[in-house]
Amino acid sequence: MKTKILFAIAFAVTSMAFAQKKEVKAIEKAIKSGSYGEAKSLVGAADALLGQMDDKTKSKFMLLKAQAFLGVDNKNVADLTKAGEAFKALVGTKMDGQAQTGLSNVVAALVNSAVQDQNTDKFSDAGAKLEKAYAFSNDNKDYQYYAASNYLNSKEYDKAAAIFEDLMATGYTGQVNEFYAVNAASGEEKKFDNKQERDIVVLSKEYVKPSERLSESKENVITEYLISIYSFQDKNDKALAMLDTALEKKPNDVKLLTSKSNIYLKMDKKDEYRAIIEKVLQLDPNNAELHYNLGVTADQQGDDATAVEYYNKAIELDAGYANAYNNLGALILRKDATFVDQMNSLGTSNADFDKYESLKVERKANIRKAVTYMEKVLELKPDNAEIANNLLNLYQVLEDTNKADAMKAKIDAMN
Repeated sequence: MKTKILFAIAFAVTSMAFAQKKEVKAIEKAIKSGSYGEAKSLVGAADALLGQMDDKTKSKFMLLKAQAFLGVDNKNVADLTKAGEAFKALVGTKMDGQAQTGLSNVVAALVNSAVQDQNTDKFSDAGAKLEKAYAFSNDNKDYQYYAASNYLNSKEYDKAAAIFEDLMATGYTGQVNEFYAVNAASGEEKKFDNKQERDIVVLSKEYVKPSERLSESKENVITEYLISIYSFQDKNDKALAMLDTALEKKPNDVKLLTSKSNIYLKMDKKDEYRAIIEKVLQLDPNNAELHYNLGVTADQQGDDATAVEYYNKAIELDAGYANAYNNLGALILRKDATFVDQMNSLGTSNADFDKYESLKVERKANIRKAVTYMEKVLELKPDNAEIANNLLNLYQVLEDTNKADAMKAKIDAMN
């Protein structure tokens, strides 16, 4: 009786082992025939037997599972995640080489898919895929950096900030060696994609003076991103603390100082704001962009006179500053609503009629003043359809038929 029981147990174990190998072989056959969908469907049944598999069968199954979910040109994050996890489980085993190659393929698939998402403005999807790519890479923090950048574009500020903070804590700079050489004929320096490409053209004598240097650090960019995120989230104390740390290294950095002044302005600390602005203007008095940005800040605060002063200064320093002309025109047109409200509120008496005509003249004079700036914007940006349409509307209000017809023809040509 005892012998029969042992025989029955042995028979059951043998049958189980046979079933395991049968399932694994079915997956292998499906993969070899390119039927990855079928292979994935077979993985579930084999997964249920994983606990009873011997080490050799288990390793083979994990490799096949990884290959099934990797597939060919796969863009599915869930599939690629399963493939990456299966390959990762084989790292350090006898299948380490295949596992490392598989992980590289998973990472490449995730990155390529993320690039496609990024190019179609699917920034959140791109960020998630790049985070996965980092998890399956050999600690390549570039993937983290670009994941955070995509999250920033998708306005997922908490996710972006968490990654940027981690990168700063680990001392990430994103710097790599860049390879250069000088064109022997033109004397112009060129950057090459890699050392091998550079060395080949140098050997051919087409290029001379080979050199290499580190790319620019991404530390400053990450700092700026975090300051922007903290400011947007009204975490002003964190933003100021980061700015103070950055300013210890670069006390006269105009960009950092301007950011700090804007945060003080947002916090309604006008004395601190003015103190920094005075310093900034002393450091860089001929910076048109700085004056424009100060104009925007004053504009947003409702200080029209100061905004006009800064916009005009920007134009004085850079006669082609289209945005400054545009904002001056927009600021002037802001008064138009007041004229329209006053005109609509009048009655039908002779006095009201005279007042209406007087306001109409004032309104048109105000619009003509704005039109002067808008026309300058279109001169500088002749393909700007929005400005062209705005001008068409203004010409119609001014009852300037000739200019309205000409502008309509221009808009039709744009379309």
